[in-house]
Amino acid sequence: MDGPKNKTCKISCTDNLVVALQDLEQGETVECEGEIFRIRERVGAKHKFAATDLKIGDSVYMYGVLVGETTRAITKGELVNTRNLAHRSAEYSSSHSPIQWNGPCVNSWQGQTFMGFDRGDGSFGTANYWLVIPMVFCENGNVEIMRNSMVQALGLAKRSQYERFAEELAESYAQNENPEAVTLDEQPMDSQSPVFPNLDGVKFLTHGLGCGETRGISNELCGLLAGYACNPNVAGITVLSLGCQHAQVSILEREISQRSPNFKKPLLVFEQQKYASEREMMEQAIRQTFAGLAQANRLRRTATPLSKLSLGMECGASDGFSGISANPAIGRVADLTVALGGKVILSEFPELCGVEQEIVNRCMNRETGDRFIEIMRNYEERVKEAGSGFHMNPSPGNVKDGLVTDAIKSAGAARKGGTSPIVDALDYPGWVTKPGLSLLCTAGNDVESTTAMAGAGANMILFSTGLGTPTGNPIAPVVKISSNSKTAEAFSEYVDFDTGPIIDGKESVESSGDALLNQVIEHASGIRKTKSQIQGRDDFLPWKRGMSL
Repeated sequence: MDGPKNKTCKISCTDNLVVALQDLEQGETVECEGEIFRIRERVGAKHKFAATDLKIGDSVYMYGVLVGETTRAITKGELVNTRNLAHRSAEYSSSHSPIQWNGPCVNSWQGQTFMGFDRGDGSFGTANYWLVIPMVFCENGNVEIMRNSMVQALGLAKRSQYERFAEELAESYAQNENPEAVTLDEQPMDSQSPVFPNLDGVKFLTHGLGCGETRGISNELCGLLAGYACNPNVAGITVLSLGCQHAQVSILEREISQRSPNFKKPLLVFEQQKYASEREMMEQAIRQTFAGLAQANRLRRTATPLSKLSLGMECGASDGFSGISANPAIGRVADLTVALGGKVILSEFPELCGVEQEIVNRCMNRETGDRFIEIMRNYEERVKEAGSGFHMNPSPGNVKDGLVTDAIKSAGAARKGGTSPIVDALDYPGWVTKPGLSLLCTAGNDVESTTAMAGAGANMILFSTGLGTPTGNPIAPVVKISSNSKTAEAFSEYVDFDTGPIIDGKESVESSGDALLNQVIEHASGIRKTKSQIQGRDDFLPWKRGMSL
């Protein structure tokens, strides 16, 4: 369904729900695909109404899949909401048949390149970062000491309008002046001239794991941190370790070798319990990190085939338009990237609930489909053991804006993975190795998911949002795509691309997706910074499996 030009749309001919593209008032008469509907009660934009009379217990379909079951009778033209519809999804099972996929035409991009960083192991970065990471939460304080000591000296400090605002407020109170006279200006953040201009930055990551939890969680943390070390956007890594924790450096090194057998980047390890004093360790950590930064600064961008793009696909703060505009446009980019030989990652397994059989049917072979089923069912069982379930995934904001069941949310969310065959199914914290579309088990939580995809090798993340969110990532540029123009304007500090014209009927999914890929190439080349990079959003949250959806 491209470029809806009416007040309503039906996504699939088998659906018995109709989407309101504009606010529809009670008593209003609207037309959809040649059928006339009388609206029984107000239906806000993004919400759905019944396309036919429904009895209690009837199945409800959207995107051509089962998305719910009625809990009371619903009249044709009546609003569908949580009072009359409950989550229900179809059963799924192992199957496999030959996959026929006619990829999109990519003539416009054949021979195009982006300006990337060659890591010497076959991978290419869209950015050039240095990482400082702790193996355990006990070292968070030392990471912060390094951050506070180095950022200003390196010329990386940014002074925001909010800092200036706070300083002026403090001055007004100190001088007994009227604080209401102080206003927040809209000037961009101030920054210095960096000492190492060919570095995109030094990222100081902290977390609350590494010891005290299960060994499994600590081992998964090591795998995630190894993925960050191997990510092609990273030039080198400084590691701070206490020494006695579960998350041992030896495990990190093993995980790195599994992901990158020819790992060549500087890996600077400082284990505090091996030093005579903290002062001695910190002196060496800062001194050697500066030397590493000077080495990384010698790297230059070079022309890189688009096949070296590795895109993570994310949706967060979704609304009833996400599955109609932003996610399909991202899916178009996914298909183009696969056709060009690149890698695409689809995560957020709770948001595949209801479309499992479609996912299984798209797998390249039976083994991949069976692996997906195994991971999916194991995850759901652990969620149930914690007293929850995938049906509880939609947030209050999702529900308020039309995603009233998890299956409705999932069916729209899955569209950001495009239509190409699935080449691999990976558990957390996996590492993507195959060109094409790979599945990665993560939580639906935005930051946990984006954190995991960067740890799986994504050198850029495409992130759709309907309600607006500031989420970014420390090492993978996050391109924020709005499902509607209102959110694009309200969250202009964070939204990079607006697919609202699809809803308005001014653009098709194809034309919007093509324009988005062209912008992705600019971001990958460093020509354009993403809004989350400009705003300094370095959101990093390792997943404690089973604890969140």
